[in-house]
Amino acid sequence: MLTPNAMLVKLLMGFMYLNVMVNHGESSYAGAAGTYHDQMRRMALMMKASHTIKNKVSSGSRVHHVTEYGADPTGRLDSTGALQEAISDAFASPLDDSHLIEGVADLGALKFTLMEARTRSAVHCAYQTPVIHGGSLHASDDFPTDRHLIELWSSSNSFVYEDVTLKDLMMNSNFRGGGIAVINSLRTTIDNCYISHFTTSGILIQGGHETYVRNSFIGQHINIGGDHRERNFSGIGINIQGNDNAITDVVIFSASIGVMVQGQANVLTGVHCYNKATGWGGTGIYVRAPGLTQTRILNSYFDFTGIVAEDPVQLYIAGSFFLGNAFILIKSLKGVACGISIVDNMFSGDYTGVPIVQLDQSNGRYFTTIDQVMVDRNVVQGMVLKSTVAKGSVWSNGTRWTVDFSKLLLFPDLIQNVQYTLHASESFPKHVLRNVSSNRVTVESDVPVSATLRVSVDQSMMGYV
Repeated sequence: MLTPNAMLVKLLMGFMYLNVMVNHGESSYAGAAGTYHDQMRRMALMMKASHTIKNKVSSGSRVHHVTEYGADPTGRLDSTGALQEAISDAFASPLDDSHLIEGVADLGALKFTLMEARTRSAVHCAYQTPVIHGGSLHASDDFPTDRHLIELWSSSNSFVYEDVTLKDLMMNSNFRGGGIAVINSLRTTIDNCYISHFTTSGILIQGGHETYVRNSFIGQHINIGGDHRERNFSGIGINIQGNDNAITDVVIFSASIGVMVQGQANVLTGVHCYNKATGWGGTGIYVRAPGLTQTRILNSYFDFTGIVAEDPVQLYIAGSFFLGNAFILIKSLKGVACGISIVDNMFSGDYTGVPIVQLDQSNGRYFTTIDQVMVDRNVVQGMVLKSTVAKGSVWSNGTRWTVDFSKLLLFPDLIQNVQYTLHASESFPKHVLRNVSSNRVTVESDVPVSATLRVSVDQSMMGYV
């Protein structure tokens, strides 16, 4: 008769096949896997595993090495039983009367060291507060294409995981499915991970709160840019389908979309996207949360691929660098653009006339709900500056002066606020603001005079429907 813990482990992990694999990885050198040093390393690991089986971690230990439970370091034998035993040990030593959020037991500083492993099924993390670190996972050739190598999930919609850490891992999805899936989890950390060869998403964050991804490298194909396969890159580097998450100091080096944001109150800082050039149909960061965006993108680097935001409301983009004609596209679904700040960024292009901020109204829904949109103080070289505030001047000897802002202002035919000064050298004519249509400001005087018109206009502070 199985104990309740053993039964739970069997139900959750019975479908998993885990092999420890020595010296997994890609090499540019033919025959590298069969070198003398690799053979010696394989033999040393086998001897170590054989020794440590006899000296398995003592009862109550919170560090679990899969080889210490008899996992095969050669990658040839089924290691499911060893992994089940390691998880059973973990469940057998909870902290008495200690809980995190309701329904989540506190197992303390529990650690699993993977070393190097090949898996045929998703590693379903069925415990709380662990640290999974220090190794690699490689999907086998029959790994299911709709799963992720490591998954936190439950059939319940409630929060069932808290304080899980995935650290120092190299993950190869073998072009079958994704890397990490975090579903309905609280306060999860993904740190210093290298995730490659995915077809769906490198990291999927769905529901939950406060998943932090930092110091990691994510790419479908391993390259350093200029890959001849770039037009065919697919998948999403990080897919955020939840609120209150943070992505910090992460490189997305190949994917169709670097980061997809489909939730609110997320922050992205220090993200370097060169995943797929805009010219090939790629997007660095795609903000797909129309009507309630609440996204902050700070101090990031967009390398030939830019940002797309659908009907953004409260979107902040600042301190970032856009290289190679990379630009920001505001896309209309219902014509909403509110609470947008695009300030203090750098743009660099090839002088082919690409605007730094563009509007997509191709579906026929023009932007009509526009409020508090600030595009200003951006430094531009080799691209066309766009702004929602502008200043200009013109001199004329006559009765009519016009300053044209149509090439500079972001929204066409939309000036809400105007301040002007007519500086005449010898007389004091009567004058009036005549017209602001087509983003052109026209002032007329009652008598001919030699004068300079100085104008400031603003599209940002308004409630226009």
